[in-house]
Amino acid sequence: MKDGFIRVAAGSFKVSIANVKKNAQEIIRLSKEANANHTQVLVLNELCLTGYTIEDLFFQKRVLNESETQLQYILDETKDLDTVIVIGMPLVIRNDLYNCALVLHRGDILGAVPKTYIPNYHEFYEGRHFKSGRDLDEYITLCDQEIHVTTEQIFEDVNHPWLKIGVEICEDVWVPHTPSTDACLNGATLIVNPSASNNLTGKSDYRRSLISATSARLVCGYVYSNTGLGESTTDVVFSNHHLIYENGTLLKESTQYSTGLIYADMDLEKIHTERIEMTTYDSEDYFDAVPFALDNEELDLDRYYDPHPFVPSDKDKRAARCEEVFNIQTHGLMQRLEAAHIKKVVVGMSGGLDSTLALLVMHKAYKMLGRPVSDIIAVTMPCFGTTDRTLNNALTLMKELEVTSMTVNIKDAVNQHFKDINHDPEVHDVTYENCQARERTQVLMDIANQAGGIVVGTGDLSEVALGWSTYNGDHMSMYGVNVSVPKTLVRYLVDYVSTLYKGEVLEATLQDILHTPVSPELLPAKDGEITQKTEDIVGPYELHDFFLYHHARFHYEPQKLLRIAIHTYGDKYDEATIKKWLTLFYRRFFTQQFKRSCIPDGPKVGSVALSPRGDLRMPSDADVSMWLDELR
Repeated sequence: MKDGFIRVAAGSFKVSIANVKKNAQEIIRLSKEANANHTQVLVLNELCLTGYTIEDLFFQKRVLNESETQLQYILDETKDLDTVIVIGMPLVIRNDLYNCALVLHRGDILGAVPKTYIPNYHEFYEGRHFKSGRDLDEYITLCDQEIHVTTEQIFEDVNHPWLKIGVEICEDVWVPHTPSTDACLNGATLIVNPSASNNLTGKSDYRRSLISATSARLVCGYVYSNTGLGESTTDVVFSNHHLIYENGTLLKESTQYSTGLIYADMDLEKIHTERIEMTTYDSEDYFDAVPFALDNEELDLDRYYDPHPFVPSDKDKRAARCEEVFNIQTHGLMQRLEAAHIKKVVVGMSGGLDSTLALLVMHKAYKMLGRPVSDIIAVTMPCFGTTDRTLNNALTLMKELEVTSMTVNIKDAVNQHFKDINHDPEVHDVTYENCQARERTQVLMDIANQAGGIVVGTGDLSEVALGWSTYNGDHMSMYGVNVSVPKTLVRYLVDYVSTLYKGEVLEATLQDILHTPVSPELLPAKDGEITQKTEDIVGPYELHDFFLYHHARFHYEPQKLLRIAIHTYGDKYDEATIKKWLTLFYRRFFTQQFKRSCIPDGPKVGSVALSPRGDLRMPSDADVSMWLDELR
């Protein structure tokens, strides 16, 4: 259970209606199966010990007495299992019968949580048998153990403080103010729901939406176990529909009308981190804390991490994401142009991905504003490293989009500057590179002054994170349309726009740009080919985008980030390679903050952004040593 991960399971068996002995055997069987699969929390369905559909048999002493007898049998058979087991059974307290979920661990009954909302409408008649546990607060003796029966209790793992379990039962999650809301405000990170929800046309879709929305709204893990086969079909049918969600994201779903368990590895540490960052997530402190202790076990993770977290893997969702991001960029620029009464814009064109995307955004913005695209001034500035391929692609792109095209060869200006500062042009160091970058920015700024316009920046989020820009060079503009778009998404955005020009020259040009190596082209080309490839210097952008997403979004410890990166990319990069680039990521992320502290305005398009005015307030002189020490 290192790094906040926990394995949970939900499931059910073929219920034997009112055959408590047989149901107890099935509970034990599934508990042992779950434990063998290194499960920390197992959730079985509502009233699984008796069956949900036994109706007036709930009043039978034979059923109630045998339930306690078989509960003792379950406790005896599971006392050596390091798994928290949640089961459903009826409990008699004073003069009333309650529908309860019992939380068991190593032969102990940690507590019983009664159902709060008792449905008594349409096909449900629970009010005939059960009383609401809303105000119940009783200590009872059950199987020679004194237990607390109340809705206001959370089960806390003393060895893993991020595991805090709250309980609600079936109908409780369908109401406006759910018991899980109170449990989460009191610290619960995982909600378990033993349920008996019958199936109807369209109900499965609604159930998914309900559990997804609940786990997202409460920022929690949610394990939903539903009854199914074996229950009476006199009037309704149950489908064994189990769901496991984490903060709105589906981790696992059962095949309906089949028994058995589903498993998922959940990150509850991430849940807790999300809540800490949300200043609007309130805290309460009136629930009882019931302690238990799980062993320390490092899971062999069975969990999917998207290797490209900024880019949906599903083709249709990816297209929709690209359209949405492109629209955000476009409308951000439109607002800035109108608010500042700007007529003309200037952009530097390298023939690479970022400047291409920026020009496409500008082109769409001018079209939507009904302005002439000739007011877009696109400038190529070839120098020592410029190749024919990138230059021709830039020129073709400008021609096809019908923007105003300018070419300013900066070689002479840069060479003159070398003379002015006494720099040997044969020494291809950082001065050699940055002189070109700053000369290009100066040209763009001066042209913008001439035209009475602004310079639109082209740098993307990945470059901002790594500080992969020249300070007061390409780092600077008046508005950066790509500033929160990561490199992995830039590719798909350009590809998305290319599909809008099927069969045209523009499509072929954009596709060739997509297949051109990423490079600042600041070092001389060799035989007309790019020699300076960014990913050879700073590492693969897909790794850096992965690091950035999990570091900035969830604030993972370095060792945890390394662990999930190896888990995700282990088939493509070895551990030493991943560790090398992660170390570089941390070093550059911290040391380059001074550049981010003064980046231009630009629109936020996703959940990760690095604007010093919004998402990241960080001192430029922060010490990175603690992060690097963790990786040594």
